[in-house]
Amino acid sequence: MNQPPDKPRIVFLDRATLAPSVTLHVPGFAHDMISYDRSAAADVAGRIENADIVITNKVKLTESAIAQAQRLRFVAVAATGTDNVDLAACRARGIIVSNIRDYAVNTVPEHTFALILALRRSLLAYRDSVRAGRWQDSGQFCYFDYPIEDLAGSVLGIVGSGALGSKVAALGRAFGMKVIFAGRKDAPATQGHVEFGEFLANADIITLHCPLTPSTRNMIDATAFAAMRRHPLLINTARGGLVDEIALGHALRSGQIAGAGFDVATAEPPPADHPLMSLCDMPQFILTPHVAWASHSAMQALADQMIGNIELFMAGTPRHIV
Repeated sequence: MNQPPDKPRIVFLDRATLAPSVTLHVPGFAHDMISYDRSAAADVAGRIENADIVITNKVKLTESAIAQAQRLRFVAVAATGTDNVDLAACRARGIIVSNIRDYAVNTVPEHTFALILALRRSLLAYRDSVRAGRWQDSGQFCYFDYPIEDLAGSVLGIVGSGALGSKVAALGRAFGMKVIFAGRKDAPATQGHVEFGEFLANADIITLHCPLTPSTRNMIDATAFAAMRRHPLLINTARGGLVDEIALGHALRSGQIAGAGFDVATAEPPPADHPLMSLCDMPQFILTPHVAWASHSAMQALADQMIGNIELFMAGTPRHIV
């Protein structure tokens, strides 16, 4: 008598990247599932070697680990970015990779504007000075130690015109800002997009909403900073690696830019000697721990879509294939 096939095994490599308050619904098919809060690089191959389906948010799936997972058929990335997965190795093995799409269309733009407003109005600098007693020392009802600028009438420059960039544009227009979108670096302008050098020269605030690829890595470098004639704010809620972090430090300290708000870094968490950590005492710099995406409603939507991706794969109709 033939043995029935094993139930598909699902391995979640980094469950702790979703808050405990997020409900991970049970897939609607018979399965075995094991979740690890975190997975070190050395653990990955052993943990997925008998997996049919792997869920990963930020844990890297390398070619060597994939090669040892002989049963692996599907990778569910619990994020939009897929630079942590060796896609070429998956394609060579016929492994389908799906990601999460359009779940963060409110949370990331809102975080972007939280950073913009905090920097544009020097909120943290004023808060810290009040805590230090400066208001009492001023001898009057207010003081003007730090610059405050309106958003209305300024130029909001956006890199990336997808769902997130488009929502940021809508919020910017609601504030009375003029919105421009950047064209690709080293390419001529196209309809609706400004040539990259002209974009850098004319934006009062630059915000990044594009993936990290070989063509976008260090897109904002020392040359780009030198072209920013209006001394803009620079906001990065997209990916570490889009900005040359050493050049960012020089640009902030020299006044090439007025300030920067970052939610991402090239190493996460960044070690104590990371270039961004050396900027954290500057009043014109804000670093948040990759939480722009992490409103409760957005995380729940991500988890629901991820389980839906797995169920559709098992039904033979995969979606969001990368």
